[in-house]
Amino acid sequence: MSYGLSTSLPASSVAPEAIPLRALLPWAVFGLVLAVVLLYFVGAEQGATSLVSGHAVHEFVHDGRHLLGFPCH
Repeated sequence: MSYGLSTSLPASSVAPEAIPLRALLPWAVFGLVLAVVLLYFVGAEQGATSLVSGHAVHEFVHDGRHLLGFPCH
């Protein structure tokens, strides 16, 4: 009985199936909404437009503001 490695490969090849646009559209919309919400919290969550009271969100995303070029102080 031989337990060595086999050098032959299977002869079958499987082509990937195309994903229809209808299946991708909800995920694309979700990603866009998530990006806009993230951009709001990084760029505008302070002062008069604040949805969360206090400075916790501002301090949490402070370095991200500077990295993206948003002024914050």
